[in-house]
This record gives sequence, C-alpha cells and structure tokens, in this order.
Amino acid sequence: MSAHDPWALRNLLGPDAGLCHRSLTGQSGVSLPPLIDHHVHLHLVDETVLGEHGIAAVVDLGGDPVALARRPRDGMPHVAYAGAFLTARGGYPSGRTWAPASIVREVTDASVHPGVPGGAATAVDEQASFGASVIKVALNADAGTVPDDATLAAIIETARGHGMPVAAHVQGAGMARRAIEGGVDVLAHTPFSERLDADLIERAATAGQWWISTLDIHRNDPRALGHATANLAAFAAFGGAVLYGTDLGNGELPVGVNAREVAALQSAGLVGADLIEAMADPWPLRTRTAAVATFVPGEPPRTDEDVPAWLARATVVPTEELTSDDH
Repeated sequence: MSAHDPWALRNLLGPDAGLCHRSLTGQSGVSLPPLIDHHVHLHLVDETVLGEHGIAAVVDLGGDPVALARRPRDGMPHVAYAGAFLTARGGYPSGRTWAPASIVREVTDASVHPGVPGGAATAVDEQASFGASVIKVALNADAGTVPDDATLAAIIETARGHGMPVAAHVQGAGMARRAIEGGVDVLAHTPFSERLDADLIERAATAGQWWISTLDIHRNDPRALGHATANLAAFAAFGGAVLYGTDLGNGELPVGVNAREVAALQSAGLVGADLIEAMADPWPLRTRTAAVATFVPGEPPRTDEDVPAWLARATVVPTEELTSDDH
C-alpha cells in the first residue's frame, strides 16, 4: 500500500481511517475513531496512561458503583460501567483478593420487586441509581455457586426495565449455553471453557448477542485459548457482533492498546474494517466519545500483519489538533 493512498488505507482500516497531521507536534499519521477497551477493572490499573496509549474510553465491568458514580463526567478516559458484580451467595468473585466487598452484590432472592433485601431487582436498581449503563452477572460454575434460572431471569427483566443490557461472565461447562438460552445480551468473555457447538453459536449470533474478546488473558493456557479463538471465529462467521476487550487488571496486560489482543482478534478472522469496528463501537453507549480521536503517528501499516504493532503506537488527541491530508 502506498503511504499516501487514502483508498488503500480505508480498505485496510475501515472507512473512518484518514491520513492527517497533528498541528501540535507536526507529526503526520493516521486518525481513527476513539478506541475503546470494552472490559476493564479500573480499580486494578493506572488509568491515567490509557489515553497516552490509544484508548479513549473504557467499559468497567466490575467495580465500586459509588466510586464510579463520583468520577468526573468529562474525564479521560471516558467511562461507562456496570457497577458491582451480581452473583449468588458466596459466588464468584466473592472473597477474591482483587475483589473488595464494595464490588460484589450477592443476590439471594429472585424477586423483581424493589427493596427486597438480597433481591434481584434491588441489586439491579442500585447499580442503575449510580449511573450504570450495563449490568454484570457472574455465571462462573468453576468457582462456586451461580444464580439460578429464576434469579437470572429476574436480573434480566429488571435491567431491561431500566433500558440496560446484561453482560455475563460465563465459565464452566454449560454456562455459555445458560447465558445464551437465558437471554443474556453480552458475554463479557468469549467462551473459553469448552468448544461450543455450531448451532448454539449461530443462535447467539442471530439473537443479536455481543461477545467481548478477552483472548489474550489465555495466552499461557493453550486449551482455553484454542476454545476461545475457535468459538469467536465461528461467532464472527455467523455475523455475531464482536467487541475488543482485554479484561485489563487481570494479570500483566499492557495499559493501552494491546497488540496481542489485536493479533488474537485477527487470528479469529476480524481484520480490516471489522477489527476497527470491534475496537471503536461505543457499546454500551450509542455515540462515540466526542472531540477526540485515536492518532497513530508515522507511516500507516501496509498489511494486516503490520496492524497490531502499529496500533500499539497510538495515542488519543483532540480532534481539533488533526488536519486531514486525504486528497
């Protein structure tokens, strides 16, 4: 690809990619929509460097709802959040060293009525009252008890009453099927405990479910990585909606664009415009973060293989600093 061929650039990176230069530094490069990590835990990372490394917005999928609600609305990165994990009594992630009590709510009653102690509606209503945009439920059968079908249904019903999707952490045999058949909107991780059958994956895709990638967390577990990559490739092939997410805070992961996660998405078949769409979709919000762009200085990539390392050089800048060089 010519370094100055806008058509070839958009063919490689999608219709919103553009050649540009940055007035503040004089650098030439490529502008992209503001990139988003759709699965992070901000209480476990230094969020102040996310923008320096290309991430303009995040979705916190398990944190203290009070602390999240107190964040400045115009801060960077822009944050959408689930608030606390909803789980069964003693269920995941209760008792984990990384999961203080403030980020866990044990749901012990399937009630859809407000104010019932331990009730499903009570837990969902609390997260909504603190400004949550999505509800997170833990279906981790490998780590203890999980909400029963009635409780899961009550969580979903109440969340939909607030206009919020429900994301599930699914882990353990049969948990992905429970989430798909139970009407969960989003899987917080690509299923990794087992290879799913094609009919179930197609059902998830045609139902409009979203899957957040988080492939790189399995880089030291070939079996889980193989399951997750195969499942995600099939889901994408059926037209399923994929979101880039890293589970940032889970072990040693780069704070910013994760080149390994990008390469893993490519190995599952997401390249070109599909890859950038997965990284820039504003879910669970409807509009992108305003007034900023992700900017990658220097020569644009020439092939798909160049893209992961190239994206790792990205930074977030105000759009007013960028002037188009497209001709």
